[in-house]
Amino acid sequence: MTTRNILLSALLMLMGSAVVSADTLKLGLNYPQTGRYQDQGLQQRLGAYLAVDEINQAGGVLGQPLELVIRNTRGEPDRGAKNTAELIDREGVEMVFGGVSSAVAIASGKAARDRDRVYFGTLSYSNATTGSEGHRHMFREPYNAWMSAKALSRYLNSHHADQTYFYVTADYTWGWSVEESVRRFSNTENAEQHQGVNTPFPRALITDFRAALRQAQQSNADVLMLVLFGDDMVRALNVAHEMGLTKTMQVIVPNLTLGMARQVGPSIMEGVVGAAPWVWNLPYEKDYPRGKDFVEAFSERYEMRPSSSAASAYSIVYQYKDAVERAGTTNTASVIRTLEGHRYTLLKDEQYWREFDHQNVQSVHVVRIKPRDAVVAGDFSSDYFEIIELLPGDNAAQTREEWEQRRQEAGKPVRL
Repeated sequence: MTTRNILLSALLMLMGSAVVSADTLKLGLNYPQTGRYQDQGLQQRLGAYLAVDEINQAGGVLGQPLELVIRNTRGEPDRGAKNTAELIDREGVEMVFGGVSSAVAIASGKAARDRDRVYFGTLSYSNATTGSEGHRHMFREPYNAWMSAKALSRYLNSHHADQTYFYVTADYTWGWSVEESVRRFSNTENAEQHQGVNTPFPRALITDFRAALRQAQQSNADVLMLVLFGDDMVRALNVAHEMGLTKTMQVIVPNLTLGMARQVGPSIMEGVVGAAPWVWNLPYEKDYPRGKDFVEAFSERYEMRPSSSAASAYSIVYQYKDAVERAGTTNTASVIRTLEGHRYTLLKDEQYWREFDHQNVQSVHVVRIKPRDAVVAGDFSSDYFEIIELLPGDNAAQTREEWEQRRQEAGKPVRL
């Protein structure tokens, strides 16, 4: 079955999911159903519906069944904020989560804050989300650019020290944040030696990527840093392959997902290195029982392996359930207090919601794409990731002093 057919089947299944009643506890999922990040958005929807159905089958939350109310952000910040307002004001949701673009998550989070609701960033890697733009109502489930760059740079400094880099970066907050962080930790801050170019976002054309990659080719760099995501990364990497760059340069994609790897395909992806908060084979390699249960349930239901985006959405629904039950109420202030500092183990090793910035502190994994034969040998032809590095969360995350410095530089208070 092709990936497109699998996704269509999954959507049809979702149409009959999560029975609605008049006495439901509503959660709002704000995700890109269309646009450059739609594959990552669909994974959020699949993971969220699985969690909602499991929780409802187990009796709901404080005796109430969950209802998932969805909106399409189209990858646009203004649309994300408008959706969030409608989800809260018209639909009466108690919590909103989602977002792939950090700009969307930031705008949506502010709309939730203005209406006294918690917003969980589901796939938002910009440092700003829980940094300069952070506030009490925003919680980020995945790692941030600082954390991924710090882990990735351990690999880069061991294997590509003293080599020349070229950066191709999406021109918005996530791209800037990732490039800045990777440059900092890989000692490539000298932009004259380690050149780079920004590509338009969200409407970059193939001609934009080709022009950027032509500059990379002319630079004679050793490492090609593709600070791109979703369909943009897919298009750029295909162009890089056509130009022969994947044979002459080590390709690094700082934030890798299973969906992106599947879209490009194992032949072109082989050897690409990146970072990920979670990959589906991790629970099997490290023997995380709850993580294995999630992978098995997801795979059986949707006939494909889950990505980190699906795992994030799934985890958020369970974390919200747990917070509400521990607080004994859906009152936003009580839920925030209950989340702050909370430690838990779900799909991987221990994670916690840091009190001062609401960043989820967790282990970071550096992965390399396996050879094609290994990828296609497994179930669903999805055995893409070899885990080559692990950095504990406390070693990866910014310190409080570093976080406060960034807040002061942005003219923001050092308390949420």
